Amino acid sequence: MATTTSSQKDSTCPEALRRCDYKRSVFANFIAKIPQRYTTGLGKILGFFLYHFALSHRRIVLRNLQFVYPEWSRNQIHNLTKRICQHFGITILEFLQMAYLSNEELMRSVKIEGLEILAKALSNQRGVVLISAHIGNWEIAWQVCPGYLQRQITGVAKKLRNKRLNRMIHNRRTHFGNRILYKKGALPDLMQTLRRGGMVGLLLDISRRFDGVEVKFFGHRATATPAAALLAIRCKSPIIPAFSHRNAEGQLTIQIEPPIEIQRTNDLRADLQINTQLITDRVERAIRNYPDQWNWSLKRWKEFYPALYSETAERMRKIKKKELRKRKVKK
Repeated sequence: MATTTSSQKDSTCPEALRRCDYKRSVFANFIAKIPQRYTTGLGKILGFFLYHFALSHRRIVLRNLQFVYPEWSRNQIHNLTKRICQHFGITILEFLQMAYLSNEELMRSVKIEGLEILAKALSNQRGVVLISAHIGNWEIAWQVCPGYLQRQITGVAKKLRNKRLNRMIHNRRTHFGNRILYKKGALPDLMQTLRRGGMVGLLLDISRRFDGVEVKFFGHRATATPAAALLAIRCKSPIIPAFSHRNAEGQLTIQIEPPIEIQRTNDLRADLQINTQLITDRVERAIRNYPDQWNWSLKRWKEFYPALYSETAERMRKIKKKELRKRKVKK
Protein backbone atom coordinates (compact mmCIF):
# COMPACT_ATOMS: atom_id res chain seq x y z
CA MET A 1 0.00 0.00 0.00
CA ALA A 2 1.30 3.42 -0.93
CA THR A 3 1.86 5.85 1.93
CA THR A 4 2.03 9.62 1.93
CA THR A 5 5.04 11.14 3.62
CA SER A 6 4.88 14.32 5.65
CA SER A 7 6.91 16.13 3.00
CA GLN A 8 4.39 15.09 0.36
CA LYS A 9 1.57 16.40 2.54
CA ASP A 10 3.37 19.69 3.06
CA SER A 11 3.93 20.10 -0.66
CA THR A 12 0.24 19.65 -1.45
CA CYS A 13 -1.04 22.04 1.23
CA PRO A 14 -0.01 25.27 -0.55
CA GLU A 15 -1.66 24.08 -3.75
CA ALA A 16 -4.88 23.23 -1.85
CA LEU A 17 -4.81 26.65 -0.22
CA ARG A 18 -4.28 28.33 -3.58
CA ARG A 19 -7.28 26.46 -5.03
CA CYS A 20 -9.37 27.46 -2.02
CA ASP A 21 -8.32 31.12 -2.32
CA TYR A 22 -9.02 31.02 -6.06
CA LYS A 23 -12.54 29.70 -5.48
CA ARG A 24 -13.15 32.40 -2.89
CA SER A 25 -11.89 35.13 -5.21
CA VAL A 26 -14.05 33.88 -8.09
CA PHE A 27 -17.11 33.83 -5.82
CA ALA A 28 -16.24 37.27 -4.40
CA ASN A 29 -15.81 38.76 -7.86
CA PHE A 30 -19.09 37.22 -9.04
CA ILE A 31 -21.00 38.63 -6.05
CA ALA A 32 -19.31 42.03 -6.27
CA LYS A 33 -20.03 42.49 -9.97
CA ILE A 34 -23.77 41.81 -9.81
CA PRO A 35 -25.39 45.14 -10.80
CA GLN A 36 -27.84 46.48 -8.25
CA ARG A 37 -30.67 46.33 -10.78
CA TYR A 38 -30.25 42.54 -10.87
CA THR A 39 -29.83 42.03 -7.13
CA THR A 40 -33.57 42.25 -6.48
CA GLY A 41 -34.43 39.67 -9.13
CA LEU A 42 -31.73 37.21 -8.08
CA GLY A 43 -32.65 37.70 -4.42
CA LYS A 44 -36.26 36.83 -5.20
CA ILE A 45 -35.11 33.64 -6.91
CA LEU A 46 -33.12 32.77 -3.79
CA GLY A 47 -36.24 33.54 -1.74
CA PHE A 48 -38.25 31.15 -3.94
CA PHE A 49 -35.89 28.33 -2.95
CA LEU A 50 -36.09 29.36 0.70
CA TYR A 51 -39.88 29.20 0.59
CA HIS A 52 -39.94 25.73 -0.97
CA PHE A 53 -36.97 24.09 0.76
CA ALA A 54 -36.37 25.87 4.12
CA LEU A 55 -39.43 24.18 5.58
CA SER A 56 -38.78 24.86 9.27
CA HIS A 57 -38.23 28.54 8.47
CA ARG A 58 -41.46 28.68 6.46
CA ARG A 59 -43.49 26.93 9.18
CA ILE A 60 -42.50 29.51 11.78
CA VAL A 61 -43.35 32.39 9.44
CA LEU A 62 -46.77 30.88 8.69
CA ARG A 63 -47.58 30.29 12.35
CA ASN A 64 -46.52 33.77 13.38
CA LEU A 65 -48.67 35.35 10.67
CA GLN A 66 -51.69 33.19 11.54
CA PHE A 67 -51.19 34.12 15.21
CA VAL A 68 -51.03 37.87 14.52
CA TYR A 69 -53.61 38.01 11.71
CA PRO A 70 -56.23 35.33 12.60
CA GLU A 71 -58.81 37.09 10.41
CA TRP A 72 -56.71 36.65 7.25
CA SER A 73 -57.48 33.93 4.71
CA ARG A 74 -55.10 31.06 3.99
CA ASN A 75 -54.21 32.60 0.62
CA GLN A 76 -53.37 35.96 2.21
CA ILE A 77 -51.07 34.28 4.72
CA HIS A 78 -49.28 32.19 2.08
CA ASN A 79 -48.89 35.10 -0.34
CA LEU A 80 -47.34 37.26 2.36
CA THR A 81 -45.07 34.37 3.39
CA LYS A 82 -43.78 34.14 -0.19
CA ARG A 83 -43.03 37.87 -0.25
CA ILE A 84 -41.27 37.60 3.13
CA CYS A 85 -39.04 34.79 1.80
CA GLN A 86 -38.29 36.79 -1.36
CA HIS A 87 -37.32 39.81 0.70
CA PHE A 88 -35.10 37.66 2.91
CA GLY A 89 -33.38 36.30 -0.21
CA ILE A 90 -32.63 39.86 -1.37
CA THR A 91 -31.29 40.72 2.10
CA ILE A 92 -28.94 37.72 2.08
CA LEU A 93 -27.56 38.65 -1.34
CA GLU A 94 -27.07 42.29 -0.31
CA PHE A 95 -25.28 41.18 2.85
CA LEU A 96 -22.85 39.09 0.79
CA GLN A 97 -22.25 42.03 -1.57
CA MET A 98 -21.66 44.44 1.32
CA ALA A 99 -18.10 43.23 1.92
CA TYR A 100 -17.07 44.13 -1.63
CA LEU A 101 -18.54 47.65 -1.73
CA SER A 102 -16.55 50.82 -1.17
CA ASN A 103 -17.83 53.33 1.35
CA GLU A 104 -18.93 55.62 -1.50
CA GLU A 105 -20.79 52.80 -3.27
CA LEU A 106 -22.54 51.86 -0.04
CA MET A 107 -23.72 55.41 0.62
CA ARG A 108 -24.98 55.77 -2.95
CA SER A 109 -27.07 52.63 -2.56
CA VAL A 110 -28.99 53.91 0.48
CA LYS A 111 -31.16 56.95 1.06
CA ILE A 112 -31.43 58.49 4.56
CA GLU A 113 -34.40 60.51 5.74
CA GLY A 114 -34.33 62.43 9.04
CA LEU A 115 -30.55 62.64 9.37
CA GLU A 116 -30.95 66.08 10.97
CA ILE A 117 -32.80 64.43 13.89
CA LEU A 118 -29.81 62.25 14.65
CA ALA A 119 -27.32 65.10 14.19
CA LYS A 120 -29.27 67.29 16.63
CA ALA A 121 -29.42 64.50 19.22
CA LEU A 122 -25.65 63.93 18.96
CA SER A 123 -24.96 67.64 19.44
CA ASN A 124 -26.20 67.39 23.04
CA GLN A 125 -23.08 65.32 23.93
CA ARG A 126 -25.07 62.73 25.90
CA GLY A 127 -24.75 60.03 23.30
CA VAL A 128 -27.59 58.40 21.37
CA VAL A 129 -29.30 55.03 21.73
CA LEU A 130 -30.27 54.03 18.19
CA ILE A 131 -32.99 51.38 18.15
CA SER A 132 -34.07 49.29 15.19
CA ALA A 133 -35.38 45.85 14.22
CA HIS A 134 -34.82 43.04 11.72
CA ILE A 135 -36.67 44.94 9.01
CA GLY A 136 -35.60 46.09 5.56
CA ASN A 137 -31.88 45.39 5.48
CA TRP A 138 -30.80 46.08 9.05
CA GLU A 139 -27.22 44.97 8.38
CA ILE A 140 -26.63 47.57 5.66
CA ALA A 141 -28.56 50.25 7.57
CA TRP A 142 -26.06 50.16 10.45
CA GLN A 143 -23.11 50.52 8.07
CA VAL A 144 -24.22 53.80 6.51
CA CYS A 145 -23.98 56.10 9.54
CA PRO A 146 -20.15 56.13 9.77
CA GLY A 147 -19.99 57.31 6.15
CA TYR A 148 -22.53 60.09 6.61
CA LEU A 149 -21.58 61.25 10.12
CA GLN A 150 -17.94 60.10 10.37
CA ARG A 151 -18.87 58.41 13.66
CA GLN A 152 -19.06 54.73 14.47
CA ILE A 153 -21.97 52.85 15.96
CA THR A 154 -21.26 50.42 18.77
CA GLY A 155 -23.59 47.49 18.23
CA VAL A 156 -24.38 44.39 20.26
CA ALA A 157 -24.58 40.92 18.74
CA LYS A 158 -24.92 37.33 19.83
CA LYS A 159 -21.76 35.32 19.36
CA LEU A 160 -22.28 32.35 17.07
CA ARG A 161 -20.99 28.91 18.00
CA ASN A 162 -19.49 28.42 14.55
CA LYS A 163 -16.28 30.45 14.90
CA ARG A 164 -15.64 30.69 11.18
CA LEU A 165 -19.15 31.96 10.43
CA ASN A 166 -18.99 34.32 13.40
CA ARG A 167 -15.69 35.77 12.16
CA MET A 168 -17.09 36.28 8.65
CA ILE A 169 -20.19 38.10 9.92
CA HIS A 170 -18.15 40.12 12.41
CA ASN A 171 -15.80 41.29 9.63
CA ARG A 172 -18.71 42.42 7.50
CA ARG A 173 -20.34 44.28 10.38
CA THR A 174 -17.13 46.16 11.19
CA HIS A 175 -15.98 46.66 7.57
CA PHE A 176 -17.09 50.31 7.38
CA GLY A 177 -15.92 51.40 10.82
CA ASN A 178 -18.56 50.19 13.29
CA ARG A 179 -17.73 48.32 16.48
CA ILE A 180 -19.41 45.12 17.67
CA LEU A 181 -19.65 43.95 21.27
CA TYR A 182 -20.97 40.57 22.34
CA LYS A 183 -23.87 40.45 24.77
CA LYS A 184 -22.17 39.03 27.85
CA GLY A 185 -20.72 41.88 29.89
CA ALA A 186 -21.45 44.53 27.23
CA LEU A 187 -23.49 46.92 29.42
CA PRO A 188 -20.58 48.81 31.10
CA ASP A 189 -18.89 49.39 27.73
CA LEU A 190 -22.16 50.64 26.24
CA MET A 191 -22.62 53.09 29.10
CA GLN A 192 -19.06 54.40 28.64
CA THR A 193 -19.72 54.85 24.91
CA LEU A 194 -22.80 56.96 25.62
CA ARG A 195 -21.07 59.04 28.29
CA ARG A 196 -18.38 59.86 25.74
CA GLY A 197 -21.11 61.13 23.38
CA GLY A 198 -21.09 58.08 21.10
CA MET A 199 -23.80 56.04 19.42
CA VAL A 200 -25.08 52.66 20.59
CA GLY A 201 -27.17 50.54 18.21
CA LEU A 202 -29.62 47.88 19.41
CA LEU A 203 -32.04 45.57 17.58
CA LEU A 204 -35.07 45.27 19.87
CA ASP A 205 -37.42 42.75 18.29
CA ILE A 206 -35.98 39.57 19.81
CA SER A 207 -37.56 37.68 22.70
CA ARG A 208 -35.56 37.64 25.95
CA ARG A 209 -35.65 34.55 28.14
CA PHE A 210 -34.52 35.59 31.62
CA ASP A 211 -33.67 39.31 31.63
CA GLY A 212 -36.65 40.51 29.60
CA VAL A 213 -39.70 42.48 30.70
CA GLU A 214 -43.25 41.71 29.65
CA VAL A 215 -44.72 43.80 26.83
CA LYS A 216 -47.61 43.66 24.40
CA PHE A 217 -46.50 43.00 20.82
CA PHE A 218 -49.18 42.81 18.13
CA GLY A 219 -51.73 42.47 20.92
CA HIS A 220 -50.08 39.42 22.51
CA ARG A 221 -47.86 38.96 25.54
CA ALA A 222 -44.15 38.84 24.77
CA THR A 223 -40.81 39.64 26.38
CA ALA A 224 -38.36 42.34 25.35
CA THR A 225 -34.97 43.49 26.54
CA PRO A 226 -35.03 46.61 28.76
CA ALA A 227 -31.43 47.45 27.70
CA ALA A 228 -32.32 50.55 25.65
CA ALA A 229 -34.56 51.95 28.39
CA LEU A 230 -31.93 51.27 31.05
CA LEU A 231 -29.17 52.95 29.04
CA ALA A 232 -31.34 55.98 28.34
CA ILE A 233 -32.30 56.37 32.01
CA ARG A 234 -28.81 55.80 33.43
CA CYS A 235 -26.96 57.95 30.87
CA LYS A 236 -29.74 60.47 30.13
CA SER A 237 -29.35 59.70 26.45
CA PRO A 238 -32.13 60.07 23.85
CA ILE A 239 -33.58 56.99 22.16
CA ILE A 240 -33.80 57.48 18.39
CA PRO A 241 -35.72 54.90 16.30
CA ALA A 242 -34.24 54.20 12.84
CA PHE A 243 -35.80 51.63 10.50
CA SER A 244 -34.91 50.67 6.95
CA HIS A 245 -37.28 49.63 4.19
CA ARG A 246 -36.99 48.77 0.51
CA ASN A 247 -39.13 50.26 -2.25
CA ALA A 248 -40.47 48.39 -5.29
CA GLU A 249 -37.27 49.08 -7.26
CA GLY A 250 -35.10 47.66 -4.46
CA GLN A 251 -33.81 51.03 -3.21
CA LEU A 252 -33.16 51.03 0.56
CA THR A 253 -34.29 53.96 2.67
CA ILE A 254 -33.39 54.53 6.31
CA GLN A 255 -36.07 56.50 8.13
CA ILE A 256 -34.81 58.20 11.30
CA GLU A 257 -37.71 59.09 13.59
CA PRO A 258 -38.11 61.67 16.37
CA PRO A 259 -36.88 60.58 19.83
CA ILE A 260 -39.05 58.49 22.12
CA GLU A 261 -40.27 60.51 25.10
CA ILE A 262 -38.72 58.65 28.00
CA GLN A 263 -40.82 58.35 31.19
CA ARG A 264 -38.86 58.86 34.41
CA THR A 265 -40.17 58.33 37.97
CA ASN A 266 -38.62 57.09 41.20
CA ASP A 267 -39.55 53.48 40.37
CA LEU A 268 -36.86 52.00 38.10
CA ARG A 269 -38.69 48.71 37.56
CA ALA A 270 -41.86 50.50 36.44
CA ASP A 271 -39.85 52.90 34.27
CA LEU A 272 -38.13 50.01 32.48
CA GLN A 273 -41.45 48.33 31.75
CA ILE A 274 -43.22 51.50 30.56
CA ASN A 275 -40.36 52.67 28.36
CA THR A 276 -39.71 49.22 26.91
CA GLN A 277 -43.37 49.12 25.92
CA LEU A 278 -43.03 52.54 24.23
CA ILE A 279 -40.03 51.22 22.29
CA THR A 280 -41.89 48.02 21.35
CA ASP A 281 -44.81 50.11 20.06
CA ARG A 282 -42.44 51.94 17.67
CA VAL A 283 -41.03 48.62 16.45
CA GLU A 284 -44.52 47.24 15.90
CA ARG A 285 -45.56 50.34 13.94
CA ALA A 286 -42.56 49.97 11.62
CA ILE A 287 -43.40 46.31 10.99
CA ARG A 288 -47.06 47.08 10.30
CA ASN A 289 -45.95 49.62 7.69
CA TYR A 290 -43.82 47.01 5.87
CA PRO A 291 -45.02 43.56 7.03
CA ASP A 292 -43.32 41.75 4.13
CA GLN A 293 -39.92 43.15 5.14
CA TRP A 294 -39.70 41.93 8.75
CA ASN A 295 -38.01 38.68 9.74
CA TRP A 296 -41.14 36.75 10.75
CA SER A 297 -39.08 33.63 11.49
CA LEU A 298 -38.12 35.10 14.88
CA LYS A 299 -39.77 33.19 17.72
CA ARG A 300 -41.09 36.41 19.19
CA TRP A 301 -43.84 34.98 21.41
CA LYS A 302 -42.08 31.84 22.63
CA GLU A 303 -42.12 32.73 26.36
CA PHE A 304 -45.90 32.90 26.69
CA TYR A 305 -47.01 30.77 23.73
CA PRO A 306 -44.48 27.90 23.51
CA ALA A 307 -46.95 25.70 21.58
CA LEU A 308 -46.58 28.13 18.69
CA TYR A 309 -43.10 26.69 18.16
CA SER A 310 -43.72 23.07 19.07
CA GLU A 311 -40.48 21.82 17.48
CA THR A 312 -38.37 23.83 19.91
CA ALA A 313 -40.63 23.83 22.99
CA GLU A 314 -38.98 20.75 24.50
CA ARG A 315 -35.48 22.08 23.87
CA MET A 316 -36.41 25.37 25.54
CA ARG A 317 -37.74 23.55 28.61
CA LYS A 318 -34.42 21.71 28.98
CA ILE A 319 -32.46 24.97 28.65
CA LYS A 320 -34.63 26.63 31.33
CA LYS A 321 -34.12 23.73 33.72
CA LYS A 322 -30.37 23.88 33.18
CA GLU A 323 -30.30 27.64 33.82
CA LEU A 324 -32.38 27.25 37.00
CA ARG A 325 -30.00 24.59 38.29
CA LYS A 326 -27.04 26.90 37.65
CA ARG A 327 -28.75 29.70 39.58
CA LYS A 328 -29.44 27.41 42.54
CA VAL A 329 -25.80 26.29 42.61
CA LYS A 330 -24.63 29.94 42.62
CA LYS A 331 -26.92 30.75 45.55
